[in-house]
Amino acid sequence: MGKLIYLMNVSLDGYIETNDGGIDFGTVDEELHLWFNERERRVDASLYGRRLYETMAAYWPTAESAPDANDITIEFARIWNAKPKIVFSNTLKCVDFNSRLVAGDVADELAKLRVEFDGDLAVGGASLASAFIERGLVDEYQLVVHPVLVGGGKSFFPALHRPVGLRLVESYQFDSGALYLGYAAR
Repeated sequence: MGKLIYLMNVSLDGYIETNDGGIDFGTVDEELHLWFNERERRVDASLYGRRLYETMAAYWPTAESAPDANDITIEFARIWNAKPKIVFSNTLKCVDFNSRLVAGDVADELAKLRVEFDGDLAVGGASLASAFIERGLVDEYQLVVHPVLVGGGKSFFPALHRPVGLRLVESYQFDSGALYLGYAAR
């Protein structure tokens, strides 16, 4: 059975977006984008909350034809478009782009997905990830920490009722100064 992996860009002070909802605080250069392409390629499916799905779906389905598209962006678009996407939402009525909607309990839905997919599943979006974290369902936390302080916004981690023990399994420093940290849940 594969792992449930929570991966996102994060500021040094722990935020995935700024107070005004911005996500462009980090430097995603060629090296880092290639790394993200490889991570996306490795998972069997991606799990999204409504907001992150809408953000991704607003760009990636047509990114190949964007005037500023380069080979790395085109490669990610092709990977993302082909990847099965499961969108957790109680408000969306439909989704596109190799996606499907689910609205049930995260533990029940994850159990079904683990039967359907043998490999790793990636969960994206802090709100959805927090539901998995609170239930102790995340197997690995992967943070790309950017050397910037944003001072507030949406936190990578939810407020917890008890500590969650982690063990460092992987790390890497990018030329941009961003640092990848991979932690397994104990």
